[in-house]
Amino acid sequence: MTSRYLLALGLLVLVTASGWPNDGSKNWDYTELQKAPEKDKAKKNPMRDDPDAPVAGAILFENHCEECHGANAEGTRKGPSLRFKEVQDAAPGAIFWILTNGVVRKKMPVWSKLPEQQRWQLVSYVKSLSGANSKK
Repeated sequence: MTSRYLLALGLLVLVTASGWPNDGSKNWDYTELQKAPEKDKAKKNPMRDDPDAPVAGAILFENHCEECHGANAEGTRKGPSLRFKEVQDAAPGAIFWILTNGVVRKKMPVWSKLPEQQRWQLVSYVKSLSGANSKK
């Protein structure tokens, strides 16, 4: 066997053993969004009508989130896609709650040190990913 073949086989075994799904869905667990308290889910994004909020959120995403969620928010081995229906259908307040509290056991950091306005801008950006580019 050639060394190139052995390297490819080794990578395949590593990916399979790591549990990294290869079906495009990443099989991520989005139940954390459902754990947001009702009072937090009910919060409305105060920046929902600001056309600049998703643009500002995209810059924040690039600086703080892209490393784990990918350049197009389609997910990586480190973090789930934010384009999937579970996220796009989630209440803005639930997404804000996740940003504020993190999911430490899943390595999602707590972003409560970001000013509230910036967290809402991130919510605006995430919600702007819906439509033709979102996935089921």
